[in-house]
Amino acid sequence: MLQPKKTKFRRMQKGRMKGLAGRGNQLAFGSFAIKALDSTWITGRQIEAARQAIVRHMKREGQLWIRIFPDKPITKKPAEVRMGKGKGAPEGFVAPVTPGRILFEAEGVPLAVAKEAMRLGAQKLPIITKFIVRRDYTETV
Repeated sequence: MLQPKKTKFRRMQKGRMKGLAGRGNQLAFGSFAIKALDSTWITGRQIEAARQAIVRHMKREGQLWIRIFPDKPITKKPAEVRMGKGKGAPEGFVAPVTPGRILFEAEGVPLAVAKEAMRLGAQKLPIITKFIVRRDYTETV
C-alpha cells in the first residue's frame, strides 16, 4: 500500500478541491492513460487495487506509471465518541485528485489491451475516468 515513509506533521487539514488540475494533466511517459473527470480523494488501497487489475490484464508486459501518490493523512475518530476532545488519530493516506489529472499511464502494449486494462483499473476507483491516447500514437504491427 502506498504511503509516505515519513511526514513532517501527523495530521493535516481537509482543504478544498476547487477547479481543474493545474499540473499532472498531460501525458508524460506512456501512450495510453486514464484521466480523472471528478474531484475526490483516492486512497492508497484503491490505487493499489487499480494497479493490480491493470498489470494482471497486461500480463506484466509493457510498463505502467502511477501518476498520483497518497501523501495526505486522513484522521478518524472512533465510533460513538462525543464531540470535541481534539482531532482523531491518523487512519490512512489519500491523494487529492481534481478533474483533468492523469492517474495511470501505460506503454508497450497494443491499443486494445491497454484500453481493456485501463477500463478494469478504472472500475476499482471511486471516480469517473476517461481513457486517452497520445495524439501522435500509431499502431505498429
